[in-house]
Amino acid sequence: MNANVSSNPVVGLTTFIRHRELLSELIKRDFIGRYKGSVLGVGWSLFNPLLMLAVYTLVFSVAFKARWNTPDDGKLSFAIVLFSGMIIHAFFAECINRAPTLILSNPSYVKKVVFPLEILPIVTLCSALLHFVVSFAVLLGFCIIAGASVYIDTLMLPIILLPLILMALGFSWLLASLGVYLRDLAQAVTMLSTVLIFLAPVFYPITALPVAYQGYIKWNPITLPVNQFREIMLFGTTPNWIDWLVAFVISLLIYCFGYWWFQHTRKGFADVI
Repeated sequence: MNANVSSNPVVGLTTFIRHRELLSELIKRDFIGRYKGSVLGVGWSLFNPLLMLAVYTLVFSVAFKARWNTPDDGKLSFAIVLFSGMIIHAFFAECINRAPTLILSNPSYVKKVVFPLEILPIVTLCSALLHFVVSFAVLLGFCIIAGASVYIDTLMLPIILLPLILMALGFSWLLASLGVYLRDLAQAVTMLSTVLIFLAPVFYPITALPVAYQGYIKWNPITLPVNQFREIMLFGTTPNWIDWLVAFVISLLIYCFGYWWFQHTRKGFADVI
């Protein structure tokens, strides 16, 4: 393992450029490899969210009579709003759920070769983004079929998601490191990611909660991107840029700390593994 590693977060920003060819190959292998040998192949990346969408729509719109404040309050409108929140959560959950086992599942990279371990969370992040793009294409197609309005402000989606992407990467570096030393972390994070979807306005609008609880829900890392994604794409309203800026600053701090922590603790990976 290379001992001369930098913990400077600014250096971390150049990782994409310095290792772009290696990253490209690993991302391709990670995205396609998980479906290798299956009948549906990459089609599983479509089937799973669509199945969960159907189940959740049935449960929440029919059984629980949940409703959104939309002009068309039918089941199709509910499904579109629900799916838009689900794919945000799925992206974040995939990043943090896989992070604790990233180093443990690649011991050869730690012990046998000089390898930039810091790119492993980036590979997971990019793979999750590819799944998000596939799901987003499904959402667009669903909107077209249902005749739902999609606003031009949807083009701002990369900007809206930037804080979440930075936060996901920062947490991934942090959890990838901690997962080497705390083997129970993977199970704890999986449970936490499940809790996050129910403590965010994915299945219900935040206004459905008592005012006393709304402040707590806003601290959920996916609450703001879920709300702002819907605002620009489905509701045609302008997002609160002050909230976005605050989220960006917090996410940048998490990104910097996560990278710094990972680089400072990686020296002990080989001893533990």
